[in-house]
Amino acid sequence: MTQAKPPAKLFNIANILTGFRIVLVPAVLVFLWLVEPESREVNWLELSPASPQDLNRLFCLLAGGLFVLASLTDLLDGWLARKYQLVTNLGKLLDPLADKILVMGTMVMLVELNRLPGWMVVVILARELAITSLRSIASSEGIVISASQLGKYKTFFQVLSLTFITIYYPVVGINLYAIGMVFFLVAFFFTLWSGGDYFYRFWSVLKGKSS
Repeated sequence: MTQAKPPAKLFNIANILTGFRIVLVPAVLVFLWLVEPESREVNWLELSPASPQDLNRLFCLLAGGLFVLASLTDLLDGWLARKYQLVTNLGKLLDPLADKILVMGTMVMLVELNRLPGWMVVVILARELAITSLRSIASSEGIVISASQLGKYKTFFQVLSLTFITIYYPVVGINLYAIGMVFFLVAFFFTLWSGGDYFYRFWSVLKGKSS
């Protein structure tokens, strides 16, 4: 007779890493808050970063470094949870919450610094709220819709673009801001595509159940 494996402990290494990511979020936002905007007007076709003032370059490097560190913990805690079967209900709640707080909070701060168009961030926030609400409805209907590859592409390009845009200032003559904005456009495309795909799959499953 096979003995059932005991459930994973609540405070395991995967959940601790998720908690650490949540703790890093305020640090990223504080460093971005300390940055003084060099200009209130932005030419979205030119994408040339202004010359750094005072400690702006240092604050952006620190914010970017912590953002990357927080993003890496997302990969690590997920890998540990799967490999060592450390999945818990707390982890299922906190892991996506930590990701959204990190990414959405960083985007909002970058809008304040005139590095991202506000309307695009509003669309992304609306998409996340809509999908979260839809998942709640799906759960109440007993519908399980697995995450698609499109959502993974969205997350990858969001993290990549925000890293470059947060660091912002050129490094060895490379315009990181322009590169970051190109990746952000790709992320925006996958944000819309993955959102539409999720709604379509939800409707298909719901229609199949009612027929």
